[in-house]
Amino acid sequence: MVGARRALRQRTGDRPGHHRPQRGPTSLATALPASTSDLQWVANSYNLVFAAMLLPAGLLGDRLGRKRLLLVALALFGVASLACAYASSAEWLIGARALLGLGAAFVVPLCMSVLPVLFTPQERGQAIGLWVTANAVGLPLGPIVGGWLLDHYWWGSVFLINIPVIAIALIAVLLLMPESRSSQRLRLDLVGILVSCAGLACLTWGVIELGDRGVGNGTRSPPWASASPCSAPSSSGNAGSAGAPTSVP
Repeated sequence: MVGARRALRQRTGDRPGHHRPQRGPTSLATALPASTSDLQWVANSYNLVFAAMLLPAGLLGDRLGRKRLLLVALALFGVASLACAYASSAEWLIGARALLGLGAAFVVPLCMSVLPVLFTPQERGQAIGLWVTANAVGLPLGPIVGGWLLDHYWWGSVFLINIPVIAIALIAVLLLMPESRSSQRLRLDLVGILVSCAGLACLTWGVIELGDRGVGNGTRSPPWASASPCSAPSSSGNAGSAGAPTSVP
């Protein structure tokens, strides 16, 4: 095992404790390195935070201002993309992916909620149709573009491609989008949000550990991890005018 690691460092030119982006196809498991559980958390940390924060994000946009929060969310998504691209460890990448999910959880519902502000009632049908079409095209296009980048460039390029898109979006929102918020002050259910997040975290942790350790190996999971608490409502009232699209970058 030690000899294999030393040979890998010699081939890649890496020194112990030193991380450098590599050109050409590389695997996360060997570049970071990462275990099976780490790789599962890289994927699931985004989905976990995205699902937990989607509904409260729409409500916060209604309370604090949609344009303001959208600018913050876009900036967070861009910074998290850079952090993912240059991650030097599996833990760093998992944390950056969670920040990506947090930014996306605000971007998706806020983009939907500003359509009634930007367009007249006669134009809203076409605007919503274009928005839905863009999401439908992005679902199959993302893996295709990501696969091409992985075949020709270093793995971090799949995150760096977000940067120019985020820059254009920030300029467009700053110059073209008016500030708006709801006239109603809806109460934020903090207890419900925390319980929902805890339930999702416990369920996801159990599934990840099951895939990594298997069944019947004599290892007992903590009682709290095997529990599956019912997900409480994330917010009281209507969580903004945002929909709940499932597009995940």
